[in-house]
Amino acid sequence: MLELSRRNLMIGGAGLLGAGLLMSKPGDESGPRDDYFIGLQAALTEAGIASPTLVIDQARLDANIDTLMGHLPPGMAYRIVAKSLPSLDLIAHIRQRSGSSRVMTFNQPMLSALSKAMPDADQLLGKPLPVAAAKNYFKSLDSTQSPAAMNIQWLIDTPERLRQYRDLAAATGQTLRVNFELDVGLHRGGLEAGDTLKAMLEAVRDAAEFSFAGFMGYEPHLAALPETLGWRERAKSGAWRRYSEALAQATEVLGADAVAKLVRNAAGSPTYRYYQGTDVANEISAGSCLVKPTHFDTPLLEPHLPASFIATPVIKSLAQTRLPGLEFAADGQRAWDPNTSRTVFIYGGNWLADPVDPPGLSYNKTFGRSSNQEMLTGGHNLVIAPDEFVFLRPHQSEALFLQFGDIAVYGDGRITQRWPVFPASA
Repeated sequence: MLELSRRNLMIGGAGLLGAGLLMSKPGDESGPRDDYFIGLQAALTEAGIASPTLVIDQARLDANIDTLMGHLPPGMAYRIVAKSLPSLDLIAHIRQRSGSSRVMTFNQPMLSALSKAMPDADQLLGKPLPVAAAKNYFKSLDSTQSPAAMNIQWLIDTPERLRQYRDLAAATGQTLRVNFELDVGLHRGGLEAGDTLKAMLEAVRDAAEFSFAGFMGYEPHLAALPETLGWRERAKSGAWRRYSEALAQATEVLGADAVAKLVRNAAGSPTYRYYQGTDVANEISAGSCLVKPTHFDTPLLEPHLPASFIATPVIKSLAQTRLPGLEFAADGQRAWDPNTSRTVFIYGGNWLADPVDPPGLSYNKTFGRSSNQEMLTGGHNLVIAPDEFVFLRPHQSEALFLQFGDIAVYGDGRITQRWPVFPASA
């Protein structure tokens, strides 16, 4: 929708007069298109694709899987994060290449879909589910699929949730594998070593309804902390200390032999490379680094390649930018910022993504965002015709991957497959 505000009018008109006093004059960032995207555009055109589409480059995906597996120390297992890779075919491909049958799931529809498609997968919940959602999961399975439930680790974060799941186990006649969520510094809930954790470990040990599977300690905050004055290093040491204290308490209650067999899950894409041994964690979870949206452009993930793009057709390509009601200011705006000289309107828009090809494209802040025909402006050297494609890099995968229907898989210069995604509710 067009979003012209009083502030935008000032920016587009009189505000331009004082812009030079506040910042240096921008240079023209437009230029020739990248051969990579020209090839990707040709593949989409050949496949008859003519609407906004999420594309995954299979060669880059495979390289990222190999990079991740190559960084893992001996004895460290890998768990595939389904919310960041929300497609059964995508997960199946990663399972095959990585050799991992471990998956982290995050809601009941996703849990049910994976249990039906991959009953052998070891599923660890990435967040605690309301017990009503767990009940719905059991209702979703038919008699032939019930063995898949034995491969689930239900995440537990409080004594009350543990009591709820004990009642569920009794009602379903199932022995539930439970995994305890630890707070290792993120402070988003979870348990720490102390009286509560001890009592919960004892309750699981003594209850026939439960089998204790292990711990999960998630610490994405580490990568966001500054290295200045050792803040990040202290937080990392603190996270591992908290995890070690929980393991020590589990050893007191369950014994060393039992603890040695537990899952000790940690990390995510931003932090998996911190784990150079298995003294604290024995498995890491990661997903986003395999497709690498822009939020994962970090020093630790530098070896990973961007492997996912939004491709959307150009609806209109205009040789000159004109803004409604601000035509009088257009010459001044273009003179100040050459990157506002030309305009394209794309099919759809308003996604959490940044344009990357053609080079120099950007959203027009004065015109505003649109989910119907997004306006992008570029410099004098912008050359793109209607029906050609603009490419954007997502900020994240997760919910965004669910907005485009089947994923187009790009390999060997063509679109080789289409991978359905989970339903939007998942």
